[in-house]
Amino acid sequence: MRIYLVVIDESDEARVALRFAARRAAKTGGGVEILALVPPQEFVTWGGVQAAMEEEAREKAEALVVTAAGALMEDAGIRPSITVRQGDPVAVVKAVLAEQPGVAALVLGAAASGTPGPLVAHFANEAGQMPCPVMIVPGSLTDEALDQLS
Repeated sequence: MRIYLVVIDESDEARVALRFAARRAAKTGGGVEILALVPPQEFVTWGGVQAAMEEEAREKAEALVVTAAGALMEDAGIRPSITVRQGDPVAVVKAVLAEQPGVAALVLGAAASGTPGPLVAHFANEAGQMPCPVMIVPGSLTDEALDQLS
């Protein structure tokens, strides 16, 4: 089965990438893996405060993934796999790709304006060495354009 790995956050471009991946998966009989990243937290001297900050960031990421998964199931009829990881975003994505050789494509959303995000910039630059294709979906695409494209 073709698995489309989508890295999500609260941005519009992440929503566009998820919609594109869901449509591709539905049309090709594939699946979607949603990856939510918990950014590394700044070191805080007091351990209890550090733990509370990390837990809050993880809960926020998990809530985001649950919302995205619900929308994906409702919209495309696909039950995604969900992964929530903490750490450097580039390193985490590389680790997930190494752990899951069945990933058919890494799907990232590019901002509608301005510079690309750090993941888009990094993986577009390394596309030739990736274990799978990197699909960068323009964040400016409408839902109708996404449906036609995918």
